[in-house]
Amino acid sequence: MKRTEIIDALKREADGQPINVRGWVRSRRGNKNVSFIALNDGSTIRNIQIVVDLAKFPEEQLKPVTTGACISATGNLVASQGSGQAVEIQLTDLEVYGTADPDRYPLQKKGLSMEYLRTIAHLRPRTNTFGAVFRIRHNMAMAIHTYFHEHGFFYFHTPIITASDCEGAGQMFQVTTKNLYNLKKDESGKIDYSDDFFGKQTSLTVSGQLEGELAALALGKIYTFGPTFRAENSNTPRHLAEFWMIEPEVSFIQKDELMDLEEDFIKFCVRWALDHCMDDLEFLNQYVDKGLIARLQAVVNTDFVRLPYTEGINILQEAVKNGKHFEFPCEWGDDLASEHERFLVEEHFGKPVIMTDYPKDIKAFYMKINDDGKTVQGTDVLFPQIGEIIGGSVREESLDKLNAEIERRQIPMKDMWWYLDTRRFGSAPHAGFGLGFERLMLFVTGMQNIRDVIPFPRTPKTAEF
Repeated sequence: MKRTEIIDALKREADGQPINVRGWVRSRRGNKNVSFIALNDGSTIRNIQIVVDLAKFPEEQLKPVTTGACISATGNLVASQGSGQAVEIQLTDLEVYGTADPDRYPLQKKGLSMEYLRTIAHLRPRTNTFGAVFRIRHNMAMAIHTYFHEHGFFYFHTPIITASDCEGAGQMFQVTTKNLYNLKKDESGKIDYSDDFFGKQTSLTVSGQLEGELAALALGKIYTFGPTFRAENSNTPRHLAEFWMIEPEVSFIQKDELMDLEEDFIKFCVRWALDHCMDDLEFLNQYVDKGLIARLQAVVNTDFVRLPYTEGINILQEAVKNGKHFEFPCEWGDDLASEHERFLVEEHFGKPVIMTDYPKDIKAFYMKINDDGKTVQGTDVLFPQIGEIIGGSVREESLDKLNAEIERRQIPMKDMWWYLDTRRFGSAPHAGFGLGFERLMLFVTGMQNIRDVIPFPRTPKTAEF
């Protein structure tokens, strides 16, 4: 018999007709007359109940049906006699695909800590929490592609292996085929990459932005959505060494239009979650973050505040005068810490904030400098619970101004001649932003640690599975 996914089985009428479902046993309970199997196949947070008449199925046949076992269950779909579900299946035929030794299967107990589940990341998708998180992750990816497709953006694939450092930070994972036990060096003692695969030093990308700009200056508006890598030794709940980035780049738009795009895009994604993931959100709202759904609805239904950096600093300093304590200083010219961003969003305004016009020395070289010569046209979106969720800016289109900033910062550009060509030949006003996919996932799911919204987290000293 053809399999029916449990999400579809739960929507059917109790017509008494035969049905086949397949999945993993979440629990089995009962008495001497009847046994109840809770079965889940990953298609939904909800289980379907399999009712087993023990007069027809001897205990020996049911013995392998333990928590974690994989089974195929055929039976008649009938109205449920108990609460919690509208339909259930009266078992007529059972096949066990794979057993799970109760003495060894690590998901037997309830209430396992997130820390413990990270040590068994290969099995944690079978839990209710992570099943919900990863279904939402899929839906957020679909929302992103849908939004950009419907708004005329082209999906552009930027390279994962690169010879350039977008941010100038140097915190990159090197890619090499050289023998690390016998490195060839030049006369000055530096590693000679002439015999390496690419003939030069290469690394995993920290961003697809620079290549994305090239495409935007030809196709008009593009977006990238792919993995990026940062070799930052930041062992915090907000940092990963491997994560996914969404980076649109758009020609012929100004700062206000960029902020409109940022706000509209992120509202679309949150609205998509509310429209397509409510079962999973309700579970997470109940067991992970009781304010989750209300917070998502608030973001969709409110206008974001647009706040110049200087005004934000003034608000923070006034708060300090009134007794607010911050761990980090908040003087003009300081890069805002997460505590500052969250204060503005959660306590002062009570809504998301788009902060603009940052001091140029705390932002990247490619941002357009304002007429005051001191600030740049940055447009960062700050969210409750998260802090910065989007980093955006108008890009400097003038070759002379860009070169002057590169020289002032002493940025090595020998491998980025191609980027400067975009300003040399037919330069145009353009802007874009970067959104860390996992930061979005933290907000949409209410999870507290970024390691818990990606299937297999990569962090300092951790590269399992």
